[in-house]
Amino acid sequence: MTRPRTIDTHLVEKAQQIVKHTKDADELRQALSVLLPAKLNASLEQTAEVLGVGRATVPRFQARLRQRTFPGMPTLKPWGGRRRSLLSAAEEQEFLKPWAEQASTGGVLVLSPIRAALSQRMGQPVAASVVYRLLARHGWRKVAPDTRHPKSDPKVQEDWKKNSRKRWLPG
Repeated sequence: MTRPRTIDTHLVEKAQQIVKHTKDADELRQALSVLLPAKLNASLEQTAEVLGVGRATVPRFQARLRQRTFPGMPTLKPWGGRRRSLLSAAEEQEFLKPWAEQASTGGVLVLSPIRAALSQRMGQPVAASVVYRLLARHGWRKVAPDTRHPKSDPKVQEDWKKNSRKRWLPG
């Protein structure tokens, strides 16, 4: 069973005033998001269809109008954030500490042991992408190999360029 709708009469009056005097489309939509359900008993889906927005936007419009009308009301929580984090930032830092020590001494880190340790700590399988995002959050990056071989000799390469045949012919 759905929660019964509560309509604030002061908010409806304020919305009616806004509809009469506003020249801003966003303010008009906010006011209509309150008036359509209050006066015409429209559902959120019907109100959203009339306003040309998504269903979830209607309560946001209503909350914005309520906040503007009654400034003491608590504000909306912003979108975004890590809603499904496995570990807190401090726990992640602690988890990465042994590998940070290994990396600081010039060691090469391999993803599979980090992933296995994280899976063991969480008690559930963890995708490789989770580990890559974890490392990226803490400023770690994949270091690409050098563009030249460490044993290459520029003098030998230059001599080869000077003394090699100009054209290669199969043969």
